[in-house]
Amino acid sequence: MFGIYLKRELGRRKKAALVIALGLALGIALVITVNSVSAGMSQAQDKVLKSLYGLGTDMTVTKARSAPTDNSSGRPNFEFDASSNDSDDKQSSDRVMTQGGQALKAALVAKVAKQEGVANAVGAITLNVTKVDGSFTQGKAQSTTGSGQSQGQGGPGGSGGNSTAAPQVQGGGASFDVNSYSVAGVDVTDQTLGPLAGMEITSGKTFTASQTDAKVVVLSKSYAKENSYKVGKTLKISGTKYTIIGIATASSSESTTDVYLPLKQAQTLADAKNQVTTIYVKATDSKQIDSVKSTIQKNISGTTVTTSADLAETVSGSLSTASNLATSVGKWLSIAVLAAAFLVAALLTSSAVSRRVREFGTLKALGWPSRRVTRQVVGESMVNGLIGGALGIGLGLAAAYTVTSISPKLTAQLGSSGGGDGMGGGPGGGGPGQQSTQNTMEIALSAPVSLTTIALAVGLAVTGGLIAGAMGGWRASRMRPADALRSVS
Repeated sequence: MFGIYLKRELGRRKKAALVIALGLALGIALVITVNSVSAGMSQAQDKVLKSLYGLGTDMTVTKARSAPTDNSSGRPNFEFDASSNDSDDKQSSDRVMTQGGQALKAALVAKVAKQEGVANAVGAITLNVTKVDGSFTQGKAQSTTGSGQSQGQGGPGGSGGNSTAAPQVQGGGASFDVNSYSVAGVDVTDQTLGPLAGMEITSGKTFTASQTDAKVVVLSKSYAKENSYKVGKTLKISGTKYTIIGIATASSSESTTDVYLPLKQAQTLADAKNQVTTIYVKATDSKQIDSVKSTIQKNISGTTVTTSADLAETVSGSLSTASNLATSVGKWLSIAVLAAAFLVAALLTSSAVSRRVREFGTLKALGWPSRRVTRQVVGESMVNGLIGGALGIGLGLAAAYTVTSISPKLTAQLGSSGGGDGMGGGPGGGGPGQQSTQNTMEIALSAPVSLTTIALAVGLAVTGGLIAGAMGGWRASRMRPADALRSVS
């Protein structure tokens, strides 16, 4: 009897049911859209963080900031012997520096690994190579360029673009180019953490555990492509030739490192024997990262510990702005629209019940108890809510699919978090939150819809139906048989 009556009443009031269902559908669709876009934002931010941290890294340890000396300009100087009268006198010079000059003793890697809550720790060193190619006429020419230019990316036509400085010339003329690219020294015996952890070898092979001091190199795909490097060719850095054994692509986003070397070779290039710029740390429990951070800072002085949460705070650009809008404005907008949808559904249901005075009064006169009338109204409202939920899920999925199909581009800029001296140790960019210049990355936004979001939508549909049914049921329960007689004109 309940089902037959429910079907007949919904058929008679299709327009009213559709209005209530559409109101709930819009609110639910907005919730799905906001949740899916927020999930896409979170994934995009994870890609940005993984591109710097490497997979599996919970935090990094770098040298604490130290005040610069009075005689330290922080700018590399290049001097060339341009005494030749030959106008075609061409010279080249490489300047290799640890980024920021802030390095830790390699022995600290083992000390960090022994701290409570640490599952693994791996050391790495990040360098900035500034290459100068020039032609000179007479006299002596000197070039000075800032060490912070084109950090983390670049090289001649490389992924980060070129860096050119104005020459300083004495007694002659000069014409030259200044280019920078980044180098990461990798502990080849443990590549599960550090610069190469988030990279996938797409051509050639990666380092073997026995190549701790071998003259071999792995290049990022973008850097190799821009400079026409292939597996088997050689790359010359500061007079040393390295055989290219592999080309790597970032598995999550763009690579922020151009060149990967065995750790000992990178230390030799920078004259930084037994030194590292970054220690990558994996915690035994991801829920205890804050306590592990405190332990390391307490037991190992002169270091700065940076977690992914610290790094996330330095992300700016359109990705950060959109994420903030989605999590703050979007959340409250969803709540407001849902509240309005529930209220409208309740009011429309109550109004519909008021127009059925004769019907419900007659049913009570025929012996229907109030609870049966209330159950009938709640049942109708639940069906309206489920219809609204189905429509809302359909609209929300369509909106999420549209966002994913369009894949709008968002930019993420990673600035300084205050640790270190503006440099430090992430894979090819100066480390997480440690850069004086900003690395800008472009991320395609998607809007994944999870089963949890679908379950939330169904729950909201049921809740909306219950609220509307409660309001309508309460109104129907107050009707008396006499109300039906008074409604007869």
